[in-house]
Amino acid sequence: MPPESKRGRIAVFPATFDPPTNGHLEIARKASRLFDQVVVAVYATPNKQTIFSAEERQALVEAAVTEWGLTNVRVRSFGSRLVVDVAREEGAVALVKGLRAVSDFDYEFQMAHMNEQLAPEIVTVAVLASAEASFLSSTLVREVARLGGDVGKWVPAGAAAALRQRFGAPSVVPRDTGAAGTVPDAEGGADRIGGFVVQDEGVR
Repeated sequence: MPPESKRGRIAVFPATFDPPTNGHLEIARKASRLFDQVVVAVYATPNKQTIFSAEERQALVEAAVTEWGLTNVRVRSFGSRLVVDVAREEGAVALVKGLRAVSDFDYEFQMAHMNEQLAPEIVTVAVLASAEASFLSSTLVREVARLGGDVGKWVPAGAAAALRQRFGAPSVVPRDTGAAGTVPDAEGGADRIGGFVVQDEGVR
């Protein structure tokens, strides 16, 4: 492990953050208690289409870090590079990864060993999501927002505002008055739920 820099022990927390969720911020906050500095690294060029540009995602994360009062956390972006190269550039001793479930562990277990081969001086530190955030992912948030749901309790205020601007204000579900069409049928509900079953970086 590299010697501690004059800036203290630094960790890098990389993810796509499309959008940043309270799960992401929870991991950043926990990491900020373990390290002197945490660098939240926003992946600018992921291998998937994002709803927010790299600049927008970085700005949303910066606003969220301020909102949460994480004074030893800063934000940067990076492009098509190995994350261990970003960590070396920052003088980091660790990569921080969030774990929600066994499926996250399987992926991060492989990534941790690969990164160890690439940069043995940098360790991977897994931070467990809380029970409240264990289900939360950017994909779920995007899907709910796209379908008119209110995601305000799962994302920072800036991200909620950006999603409202992108998809429109959350719809108000009327109470069941018995009128036709006020309640979706089972098939329609199943189709929408099926849209949630996708892989995503989540809190990684």
